[in-house]
Parts: sequence; structure tokens; C-alpha cells
Amino acid sequence: MQEFFMDYGLWLLIGLLVIIGLVFLLSGRGKAQDVMQDIAPTPPAETPPVAFVEPVPAAPVVVPVEAEAPVTAPIAPVAVEPTPAHEPVPVSPAVTAAPEGEDDLLRLKGVGPKLRTLLIELGITRFAQIAAWTDTDLAAIDAKLGNFKGRPVRDQWIDQAKYLAAGDIAGFEAKYGKL
Repeated sequence: MQEFFMDYGLWLLIGLLVIIGLVFLLSGRGKAQDVMQDIAPTPPAETPPVAFVEPVPAAPVVVPVEAEAPVTAPIAPVAVEPTPAHEPVPVSPAVTAAPEGEDDLLRLKGVGPKLRTLLIELGITRFAQIAAWTDTDLAAIDAKLGNFKGRPVRDQWIDQAKYLAAGDIAGFEAKYGKL
């Protein structure tokens, strides 16, 4: 007997599961038909007809318009004081003096090969250019970065570029890690 279960036990188990599944499916089908008969649509109850009342037009409202007198108050001249001219903020010579060639923009944390190519296409090749960006410049460049939008602010490119443009590698590595 033990040999019988060893040889055919798996087949017996599969057969038993198939029989249980069939019984379950067939018993569920009859219940579903009973439920469908219970849910059969019932005819809608008749509602009493509603009497139609015609709207009465309202009388037009007339608002009297008062004549306004023109305002003729004299206008006093306003003295405008000249604003003092703002002196330009001196920029370090490292930012303004750009040696020939391009900087390796891949040294900026957060800039990879695709982003470097995009920056070069936008005319950005030097750390000094990035270090000199204003908020307006940053917004204009950020709008042109497509999928990389938000990276200049998130990765602090302007601050990184200031270190790299000035040649302060030690300061850069202290703040942003090894190059």
C-alpha cells in the first residue's frame, strides 16, 4: 500500500484538487443565476404628472443716474530725488580673466557627460561663467535644461564653480568631497 501512495500519491492529490475546483465552480454557477433572477429589473413606479406653471416676467428696474461733477483738484508736483548710482561690485580677477579653452565641467558635482554636452550647446564652457550667474541667469538656464531642470540649484553649481574658478581645490574638496 505504501508503494502505491509513493508512486501515485502526487497524481491522486492533483486529481482531488481538480475535483474540488470543479465542484466549486459548478456550485457557484447556480447561485449566480439565482442572484441574477433576484436582481431582475422591476418596472418603474408611475409618478403623478406635474402641473406646468408659466413664469411671470418681472418688471424692469430703472436706476436713476446721478450726474457726477468733474474733479478739478490741483495736482501738486512731486519732487523726485535722484537715486544714488550703485557702484559695480568688484569681481575677483579669477572670475573675469578666462584663460583660453574650456574648463572640465565634469568636475562639478552633479554634472555628467550628457549634461556637460547640453551646457556646451548652451555656450557654457567655463567655471567663471557659472560662478557669475545671477538669479535671472540661473532661471533662464534652468528652463533650458529639460530633464535636468532643478539641478543647478540642487547641486549648488554656482558655489562649486566659484571654488573651481578661483582654483581653491582644497576649499572645494572640504565642502563637496574629492574631485
